[in-house]
Amino acid sequence: MLILLLYFFVLIVVVQLVYYLGIFSHFAFAKPQKITPKRIAISVIVCAKNEEDNVVKFIPLLAEQNYPDFEIVLIDDASSDNTLEIFEAFEKEYDNVRLVKVENNEAFWGNKKYALTLGIKSAKKDYLIFTDADCYPTSKDWITAMSSQFTMHKTIVLGYGGYEKIAKSFLNKIIRFETVITAVQFLSWAKAGHPYMGVGRNLAYKKEEFFNVNGFINHIQIRSGDDDLFINEAAKSTNTTIAYSPESFTYSKPKTTYKEWMVQKRRHVSTANHYKTLDKIQLGTFYSSQFLFFALAILLLAFQFQWIIVLSLVITRYICAWTIVGLSAGKLKENDLKYWFPFVELFLILSQMNIFISNLFSKPVHWK
Repeated sequence: MLILLLYFFVLIVVVQLVYYLGIFSHFAFAKPQKITPKRIAISVIVCAKNEEDNVVKFIPLLAEQNYPDFEIVLIDDASSDNTLEIFEAFEKEYDNVRLVKVENNEAFWGNKKYALTLGIKSAKKDYLIFTDADCYPTSKDWITAMSSQFTMHKTIVLGYGGYEKIAKSFLNKIIRFETVITAVQFLSWAKAGHPYMGVGRNLAYKKEEFFNVNGFINHIQIRSGDDDLFINEAAKSTNTTIAYSPESFTYSKPKTTYKEWMVQKRRHVSTANHYKTLDKIQLGTFYSSQFLFFALAILLLAFQFQWIIVLSLVITRYICAWTIVGLSAGKLKENDLKYWFPFVELFLILSQMNIFISNLFSKPVHWK
């Protein structure tokens, strides 16, 4: 029995090495990205629902972008706070700000995709950059950095949206580490020619890509997924690229309690259930192999069965994974996370199991 577990453990380690060295290395070893400004008109689209505190701080940062030709399309999705009034004030203050007011629609009640669709249709420019109401760019050259990756054929650009650091917070390290791992996966797969998702905190595409797949119509009944489900459907190796220069990053405030973060992650995981079959298989295989790696390693070492072989495999896997994650974290300006890798990774895997089990028994809540 133990010998069969050892063979299975070897297989799991091989699977992990294929992911880290065969796929994730595409991003980890990528050369620094050059920014060559493009003279294309841009519409920055922000959809907000009850975000008065965030939009007051962050919309002015968008308006101050150093870019010659852009507009900001602010979408108020039937907010019940002062978001609409704040947007109206911005529209009066900035010449390039336009407001889209969305009223509750019985057929699309509380559906962010409906609000985004109205905003996209109202955009005057052909190239769109999306971010969330609680996000802000890291520099005044964010639009320049994101739009610089557009070409005649590359009309979808996947960017990195990180979270702010909170000192002396282990939960913050968990959240940021999970964000980095997620980014490493979708950026690496995109660079390898198989894009499968993006994040609405930092995403760009040409308007025609939206209409090529009839917008969100194929998943309009799913409350979430205006970013990843859209990319899962629209992105191909021929039309998708990535932006990873530091100037292209956005940041947002992370959750501050484990419960809030779990609710957020449960929503994301439930959305992933609607990905294409091959994408679900590759994601499921990776996360399963992570859990099985730890479970089998602990079991085999507890029985001291061929412990030298087992320990050698554990060390090999850790060296490879740590190297890839460390290099990737450096590219994403999350250097401090690489020092916490062994501890944070194990806690994250346990959290992912909790999320999986929770989603089996109840559905997570979506758009506000």
